[in-house]
Amino acid sequence: MGHDLHPDPELGRARKLSEMDISELDHLVFHPWVAQTPRNVPAFVTGEGSFLVDDTGRRYLDFSSQLVFTNVGHQHSRVVSAIKKQADRLCTLAPTWASDVRGEAAKMIIDVAPAGLNHVMFTNGGTEAIEHAARMARLHTGRPKLLAAYRSYHGATTTSMHLTGDHRRWATDTGAGGVVHFFGPYLYRSVFGASTQSEECERALAHLEHVIALEGPSTIAALVLESVIGGSGVIPPPPGYLQGVRELCTEHGIVYIADEVMVGFGRTGEWFGVDHSRVSPDLIAFAKGVNSGYVPLGGVLVGDPIYNTFVDRPYPGGLTYAGHPLACAAAVGTLAAMHDEGLVASAARLGTDVLGPGLRALAEQHPSVGEVRGIGALWTLELVRDRTTREPLVPYAASGASAAPMAALSAACLDRGLIAFIFGNRINVAPPLNLSDTEAADGLAILDEVLSVADG
Repeated sequence: MGHDLHPDPELGRARKLSEMDISELDHLVFHPWVAQTPRNVPAFVTGEGSFLVDDTGRRYLDFSSQLVFTNVGHQHSRVVSAIKKQADRLCTLAPTWASDVRGEAAKMIIDVAPAGLNHVMFTNGGTEAIEHAARMARLHTGRPKLLAAYRSYHGATTTSMHLTGDHRRWATDTGAGGVVHFFGPYLYRSVFGASTQSEECERALAHLEHVIALEGPSTIAALVLESVIGGSGVIPPPPGYLQGVRELCTEHGIVYIADEVMVGFGRTGEWFGVDHSRVSPDLIAFAKGVNSGYVPLGGVLVGDPIYNTFVDRPYPGGLTYAGHPLACAAAVGTLAAMHDEGLVASAARLGTDVLGPGLRALAEQHPSVGEVRGIGALWTLELVRDRTTREPLVPYAASGASAAPMAALSAACLDRGLIAFIFGNRINVAPPLNLSDTEAADGLAILDEVLSVADG
């Protein structure tokens, strides 16, 4: 009996895995936001700072912070050490119980938040943060409707997708999610006929006031607004706009929910995007930068009036992994590193002294750039076919052949060792907050070459 009639299945499994390369394994994964066809993308295996390294050893400069979350860069020793230390102590814990690292993370978040936001509900990410913020607002006010801007992205679950204003909601939107959309300020493509930022601000607020009046203030639970529009355009609000939104919400008893999932924790050169306008929302949804995405974590900063609603009334919701110890440890490590290394100020300097001037210089050289917009360490180049008509390089919601020009630019970036966050007709620039000036210059030089492709 020289044959083993019952071979060890684990050994067989191990042999099969060892024979498969990364691309074969990747084909087993169902990928979001793309057609499930064979892909030709780099396989990254390690990273450091502003760089990722693929399985061939090639280094890529990460000008995207992945999906705008690696605020302290890749493999930061302070964050990795915090995760390892917590893993040695206690890897997981239900949200029912008290936890030192969970409480420490909450305190560090509250300490940098706008005034009046003194409690944190943890989630696993930004989408869930938006879902729970909306639920809190509806329960707090007893009202059904939510307001959100057309140019926005708030997540991919039911309520957050209905709140989303751009084309990513189309395949899911039933028109019955209790959400009403409005136009936010966007001077480059103003729907209000404005010619200055002050006109755009005034007219956008007047429009919002009309929407509130015609929808019925007594029916509106909350207004959900990205403090800086992120993936849908990188559109900083004009001076005075967020203050006007705050005043309208206060006047009509509407909960102001600031979506800071992308721009919170230093991305804009302040701890939160609303800090530029010195306003305090009623709720803030956060994720991404809170722990640089090292372990999934999000949450809602809860203002005192809404917190008080649930002092004697249970909040009907929760998540199995809310406030996961490893994720909270990563947050503690990230926030400590940001304080010690001055990364909020670093992001502000990147914007004013490095990225802003560098990208504007590129725009002067390349007719395909219609406008440069940004703040801190979040910028975009909006690409056009004609600067006079402002026709986008690709149509809105382009896909397939119509999106080919932007796909070509994405490939041109990767060919040159640059990871860029390309979406719609825009090349977004969102590097780690501790990007060096030399790294910035290298990335801008690559963009210079890539924009020559766009010019054609």
